[in-house]
Amino acid sequence: MKALGVLGTGSSVGKTWVATALCAWLSRQGVRVAPCKTQNMSNNAWALAEGGEIARAQAMQAEACGLQPTAEMNPILLKPSGRLGSQLILTGRAEGHMCAADYYRDNDRLWRNVAGVLDGWRDRCDVLVLEGAGSPVELNLMDTDLVNLRPVRHLDGRWLLVGDIDRGGIFAQLAGTWNLMPAADRERGLGAIINRFRGDLSLFSGPGAWLAPHAPGLAVLGTLPMRSDLQPETEDGFDRGDEDRGTGDTVAWIRYPRVANVTDCQPWWDDAGVRTRWVTDPAQLAGAKVIVLPGSKNTLSDLRWLHSNGWGEAIAAAAQRGVLVIGVCGGYQMLGERLHDPEGLAGDAGSEPGLGLLPLSTGFLPDKIVQQVTAECDGRRWQAYEIHMGRSAVTRACAPLQTVSDANGERAEGLRSGNVWGTYLHGWFEAPEVRRKVAAAAGIAGHRAAPEPWAEKRRAVYARMADHLAAHADLDPVRRYLGL
Repeated sequence: MKALGVLGTGSSVGKTWVATALCAWLSRQGVRVAPCKTQNMSNNAWALAEGGEIARAQAMQAEACGLQPTAEMNPILLKPSGRLGSQLILTGRAEGHMCAADYYRDNDRLWRNVAGVLDGWRDRCDVLVLEGAGSPVELNLMDTDLVNLRPVRHLDGRWLLVGDIDRGGIFAQLAGTWNLMPAADRERGLGAIINRFRGDLSLFSGPGAWLAPHAPGLAVLGTLPMRSDLQPETEDGFDRGDEDRGTGDTVAWIRYPRVANVTDCQPWWDDAGVRTRWVTDPAQLAGAKVIVLPGSKNTLSDLRWLHSNGWGEAIAAAAQRGVLVIGVCGGYQMLGERLHDPEGLAGDAGSEPGLGLLPLSTGFLPDKIVQQVTAECDGRRWQAYEIHMGRSAVTRACAPLQTVSDANGERAEGLRSGNVWGTYLHGWFEAPEVRRKVAAAAGIAGHRAAPEPWAEKRRAVYARMADHLAAHADLDPVRRYLGL
């Protein structure tokens, strides 16, 4: 097995994009390729078929390889939850919350887990694409590195370096990273890729010549023009431009401090006649036809934020006016009557009244529900998933939102009380039939749903990402290393 690291000059420079495109390109070459990010910090998670969870980005990379996601593709997932630190997901399973100091004290145990996972890949694939995190040369963190250079060394691999020209200072990014890197690690480099170029590429010819005096030995393999249509997922936050997309009637998504699984919004982006807008002030709900309360990594904390900033009254008033209000996972729990987590199992401890728009009471238990389900709407069946520690009980008669199927058979799921709906399902909006139903219920007359389900669109995008990478980057060094 060969290992190919995709390192970055910093956070959010496009490592995930390049790694995904490489996975798709290598798969097309007939290579048995698999993705792995040994440590990820993200509140966008994916439920595995066998149970457990990994970062959604690695699940999408598996999809680009034509593989089912497994826990070994992301052995450490940190899910930030506020002042408590992060929830540690180790090889798919939740281990409770951990502050940064405790995490670093546990470094030896965590590395043993990572090393065991890496060794386990040796006979399972031809190429392991190792996505890094942040920068590989954070001098205060290099001794405890679990995700950048150390995994590449462990597997005697090679690396590519990704820099983001859109944020400026591309030569400083590349030269600085190269010059801070230990000499032995520099020898593993195959070259650099400049990402997210906007404008006339002919005006940026020959960047390697400019870089060479300052980073001798670091070849520039190519410059990738920015393509907004080739962005299938955001890894762990909001890219510029994603917070307000489209034209037409507004579907407002509430961006509370610990919002999770923001990718639930993305299927709307291809639809016509609708605007998706992430809002941070109750006044921004004015005129919205739909209000969505998304998932949360610290539900009680985010609920308290809603109460203290006037959101409760604004959402209730909108519902009274007939605006369609939808809660997903943590947002579904918040729409209920009370949330009770005295031990702080899912975040902040305590008990808090909900928004009172659904007859629902939620308590939190130590064991986490992480499972895939089959959802159905107007004849369309697709895969959605649940990730939550809360257990919700209906307090008075109310119609379910839908019927789903899981390992135990069919069951009712969610609640529908007039124009207030709630579901535990992430990926619920991926079916165009669901978005049509939501738009019709909200009175969005101009809405036209893209006919292709989101999962099918992603697979088509991976192929175009591979084309884009191959067209603008010299991949011969990768070919030579892999023996292609």
